[in-house]
Amino acid sequence: MKLVQEVPIGPKTSDSFADILGNEQVEEVRRLADGVRRKLGGRTIWNVNSTAAGGGVAEMLHSLLAYVRGLGVDARWLVINGTPDFFRVTKRLHNALHGESGDGSDLGREATEIYEKITAANAAELTAIVRPDDVVILHDPQTAGMIPELVRAGVRVIWRCHIGSDVRTKEGDLAWGFLERYLKQAHAFIFSRFSYLPEILYHGRCLVFAPSIDPFSPKNQEMATTTVHGILGHTGLISGVAVNGSRGFTRPDGTTSLVERRAEVIREGDPPNVDTPLVVQVSRWDRLKDPMGVLQGFVRSMNTTGADHAELMLAGPCVKAVADDPEGAEVLEEVVAHWRNLNQEQRRRVSLVTLPMNDLQENAAMVNALQRHAAIVVQKSLREGFGLTVTEAMWKSRPVIASAVGGIRDQVQHGISGLLLKDPENLDAFAGAVTQLLDNRGFAERLGRNAKRCVTQNYLGLRILMLYDDLIERLEHDPHDESAPRHAEALPD
Repeated sequence: MKLVQEVPIGPKTSDSFADILGNEQVEEVRRLADGVRRKLGGRTIWNVNSTAAGGGVAEMLHSLLAYVRGLGVDARWLVINGTPDFFRVTKRLHNALHGESGDGSDLGREATEIYEKITAANAAELTAIVRPDDVVILHDPQTAGMIPELVRAGVRVIWRCHIGSDVRTKEGDLAWGFLERYLKQAHAFIFSRFSYLPEILYHGRCLVFAPSIDPFSPKNQEMATTTVHGILGHTGLISGVAVNGSRGFTRPDGTTSLVERRAEVIREGDPPNVDTPLVVQVSRWDRLKDPMGVLQGFVRSMNTTGADHAELMLAGPCVKAVADDPEGAEVLEEVVAHWRNLNQEQRRRVSLVTLPMNDLQENAAMVNALQRHAAIVVQKSLREGFGLTVTEAMWKSRPVIASAVGGIRDQVQHGISGLLLKDPENLDAFAGAVTQLLDNRGFAERLGRNAKRCVTQNYLGLRILMLYDDLIERLEHDPHDESAPRHAEALPD
């Protein structure tokens, strides 16, 4: 079976950004793209990860590479594959890099053999596709084991890590110790925060660069209220609207489609009415996203002023559709079991939603509608590399309650563009934040307006050209020059 698959990405014009950023900034991006093409000199930039569906990395690549290609830069996307045992090991690494034990399994000889067997097989296929001197950006722990073979093939290799911990932990040291033998040969590294760098990478080959979103993707494009209601009514998430109303969205190729599929929902009784305030968290079914804590905290807020009529909607992907996250089904089962133990009134005000992944753009339109309809968007993560769902909600002018962890601390200014939870596990504080925003809509709306302004200035997709330009410039010089300054550099906003 062929392991490596290319994800087709068509070019997309960046002209629409002029309405947001202005013509002058878009022209500057075009000039930057001209420089990137000259520096590449016919070479290709390959992005490699482990899934084309589910998770923030896949979402970014789907959207942002289209703009890069539209600007004439040859950027492509490959997805590797593996066995369930391989993804169990990489999930263990993922948790450990966040400072968590995950399933607690040993990252010793057996795990190393599983990991190296699969990464070697994928690397063999990759080296038959990419050319010497091409630039390959490998994303996250699943890909790190391919670095040595790609370097031996003459490829310029960058490893991009989207996760990490702000503090040094025993689990983190275990994961970095596992990965060090592969990472030390890469030519450059990209992290979302300076604090995520391990000591083994304290050198001049690291860049700090925050992820960004595509404001015109099905997940983030403008959507009329009638369309929001039409999509949510059709999918079975709200009631009191015309289920056959407008439910169209625009695909990246410019064509229009209708949301056809329905969500799978676990709840007691009818869907919430269109006028019911919804507290919404959309994320993978992952313990680090703390869906259980969101559920428990919301229950604590239910009898307070402002929250006495609100409902909670916990939404995530169909767990069978995310191949590289073997714990998703188990986490969802835990949340469902806890929900079943609530009393009838509590169950009636909590909906557990899994969204179909058959059509990724349709799925994105569902998420867009749900976030736009939310009275509050929550991201109560216990650990978070960078909260793309936070940026998405902020772009939609939603008031956000999020944990003050990882990259979220860079995204949200407490009391200005959202509310931050200093202690994500303090359920009373979470319940209080929910009550505060539901009870003071003027304050909530002000947070939302400031949030959109922040995203416009800092987190829109054309910034990726800055990263590519700087990477190629650095790779033209000796990439392993250890006399370089021993610090990471952050690209300017």
